[in-house]
Amino acid sequence: MATLLAIVLFVGVSFVLANEPAWNGHIPSNAAVAALFTPYYVPPGAKSYDSDFPHINYKGDWTDKYSTGYIGKSLRTTSQSGGSFSFTFNGTGIEWFGNMDQYHGSVIISIDGMKYKEISGWSNNSRPLKQQRLFWTFELPPGRHTIKAVNSRNSVMDVDALVVTRGSPSTATPSLATRRSNQWALTQKGTTGVHAMQLAIVSSTHALIVDKVEHNPLSIDGHPAWAAVYNLENHSVKPLRMQSNSFCAGGTFLSNGTLINVGGNPVVASHTSAADFGDLDGLQAVRLFHPCDTSDATGCEIYENHHQLRMASPRWYNTVIRLSDGSAMIIGGSKKGGWMNNATVNNPTIEFYPPKNIHGSNGLPVHLPFLEKTLNSNLFPIAFSLPDGRVFMAANRDAIIYDWTTNETQNLPQIPNNVRVTYPMAGTSLLLPLTPENDYIAVILICGGSTLDDNQPSYEISSQDPATDQCFRLTLNEPGIALGWQVEYMPEARIMPDAVLLPTGKIVILNGGSTGISGYGNVLRQVGSSNADNPVLQPVLYDPNVHEGRRFSRDGMPSSSISRLYHSVATLTPKGNIMIAGSNPNLDRSEMKYGTEYRVEWLDPPYMTQERPRIVENIQQIGFEGTFNVKVELPSAGCNDMTAVLMDFGYVTHAVHANSRLVYLRYSSSQPGSLRVEGPPNAKIYPPGPGWLFIVCDDVPSEGLKVMIGDGQGPSIDLDAIENLRKTTVD
Repeated sequence: MATLLAIVLFVGVSFVLANEPAWNGHIPSNAAVAALFTPYYVPPGAKSYDSDFPHINYKGDWTDKYSTGYIGKSLRTTSQSGGSFSFTFNGTGIEWFGNMDQYHGSVIISIDGMKYKEISGWSNNSRPLKQQRLFWTFELPPGRHTIKAVNSRNSVMDVDALVVTRGSPSTATPSLATRRSNQWALTQKGTTGVHAMQLAIVSSTHALIVDKVEHNPLSIDGHPAWAAVYNLENHSVKPLRMQSNSFCAGGTFLSNGTLINVGGNPVVASHTSAADFGDLDGLQAVRLFHPCDTSDATGCEIYENHHQLRMASPRWYNTVIRLSDGSAMIIGGSKKGGWMNNATVNNPTIEFYPPKNIHGSNGLPVHLPFLEKTLNSNLFPIAFSLPDGRVFMAANRDAIIYDWTTNETQNLPQIPNNVRVTYPMAGTSLLLPLTPENDYIAVILICGGSTLDDNQPSYEISSQDPATDQCFRLTLNEPGIALGWQVEYMPEARIMPDAVLLPTGKIVILNGGSTGISGYGNVLRQVGSSNADNPVLQPVLYDPNVHEGRRFSRDGMPSSSISRLYHSVATLTPKGNIMIAGSNPNLDRSEMKYGTEYRVEWLDPPYMTQERPRIVENIQQIGFEGTFNVKVELPSAGCNDMTAVLMDFGYVTHAVHANSRLVYLRYSSSQPGSLRVEGPPNAKIYPPGPGWLFIVCDDVPSEGLKVMIGDGQGPSIDLDAIENLRKTTVD
């Protein structure tokens, strides 16, 4: 079988990067003069202090310089070893801006008297880069803090401005009480550097974070980054180069482990300036992130070549899933950015990556009437690959099963009670765990959303309109479909929630608000720019295996004080806890109420502090139907009830957990700690690609082991379909 490398070779992909980024010296259509990019930016709600502010305390020999190229037309500089400045402020974060060139060097940063980190102002650029962000932190507790910077050598150090993120006590994570055996723990540790709009676990040590073009604090090549890899072990972040605007893109892993990220939006030139960021339209973009398992993220890069590698049609707010042949199905979206979808911009089609000739399409999109029927609230449709190889889809109030091999559709019962479940009335959904005990019958769970009419204009919708507290559950066999959607009720209403599968088969529902709607800047009574309000701060646990009426529990659940509304994410990690990040209902970075959130929280189930089983067998690949051996160190008390679990953590964005999956595997054991496990029966039960193996002992899981399911090869390549797409679509 051909691998994705065939695409790379065919389209002539080159990994050589330009020496001079487009945004350094780039002249867009609305600019008159080329200039190097200056990252200095004061988001709404923050405050800037110029270098001559009297409460900045300088020690040593400092000199004032004046130029229109400096913030406030002034800059203070020193070349004395041991020269320092300090500044006391009230807030949760601070940024330091100054120059960078070949004469600047190392500086030691302290926060509140404790060494924080060492930074360097050195740059190989022959002329000074002005207004550069030299240091930033956003994870300080609310209150009074002091930053101190000491020049560690006889090199240049300067201060152009300091920007303080003021924050408020309402954004702090509360202290934790002593944990009981059933108590969960919530801690705040780390910052993402780029806003976490999209999230995927890419290795045992790293998560991929993708944002839109905006003034993020993390920089690369002299400009703000909008993608990064986050180290799950030490909480460091590494920026990634991204060419096009990935605003509201979708993603999935392919059968060889390559992650594709597709779609986006043009840069909004009148706001997040094209002169700042370049102007490469992301609507048809295909971005590749090849498998990268290095512990320090060495070699982890995103590749784009829009001239050679692109989708057939523009897509904003699309959903992407992996199919049983290891390829990706790209579903729906809008042909350009907006808010509520409508017939003039709707993209009622699917397409595939790699492109394939199916139903006479020869690499071009395939029309899907379902995506016309479900206007207007049908963006980011809910979709899951089913264990019979077909695809479940839900959008607005409707649902179908789609056979992509025959282009046939089976209509399902309408979601009851006038509840809409896709953007901007966004609920969340999961495919419940698949088990051989019932022949892998699929059950769909959808929670949250809104009963708002999607034909209402924005001036008739308010951030205070209630969301729904309903969950809907449908069993996808003949009796279950005949019975229809079964309605359950969460403890509170939620719009834009996230639902995370645990290795135990239980589900954590978290994030979102109890009123309003997805998006920003559209409705009445906006909070800042947010279309939603009244954040729901306490997670809830859902157990799908107990009787209806007893499935929801908050026992031992902590509450956060960090609001997670629009553009929030959450995912299971290989350790078995939940990573929570994001929230940004704003066009660009903002520090107003419901501003841009960079802090990361970690929700630990009770099993994180218990004695856990441990997989000691180094398994790299699991085939279909065959068996493999797993050696496990069991807890000292033994194990009364054991399960082997295969999971896909999914690709998370906008309450959509695409490809999220849990499959129970059959096993036998001849002696304690030695298991003979059967792989998934076929590629329909678990689409080929990366997965995570857990052994669960008495409801306590091991840490996850990354494995490749299938032969590790990429999906089939149709060169004729690729060439036809390139010839017949816009570059």
